[in-house]
Amino acid sequence: QVQLVESGGGLVQAGGSLRLSCTASGLTFDMYVMGWFRQAPGKEREGVACISRSGSGTVYVDSVEGRFTISRDNAKNTLYLQMNSLNAEDPAMYYCAAGIGACSGSWFRGSVRYWGQGTQVTVSS
Repeated sequence: QVQLVESGGGLVQAGGSLRLSCTASGLTFDMYVMGWFRQAPGKEREGVACISRSGSGTVYVDSVEGRFTISRDNAKNTLYLQMNSLNAEDPAMYYCAAGIGACSGSWFRGSVRYWGQGTQVTVSS
């Protein structure tokens, strides 16, 4: 049984930082492209970042480029999202995802095979 378990969400002031983690089990972690999605109330789920199987390639949505960093530790079956300079556009439920294919802009549409349960990020002004 595949499980993706996120942690690290919470309340942070605008301009602050959070680090999300996602621990995977039940799958061969380094065979999957991994990514983060987010969904704010009343909005569609959007892709935030993805990372290649080796960790050498990453893609970010424009709104987080330069502020967020996705990384992975294949030895620990863990995915990370370092989020800096959080602002009013960032509050959402953040989801970890494992998928097939290649990490690219199109990966966020239809490549995900497994989802985590989500972790909430709230930003106070």
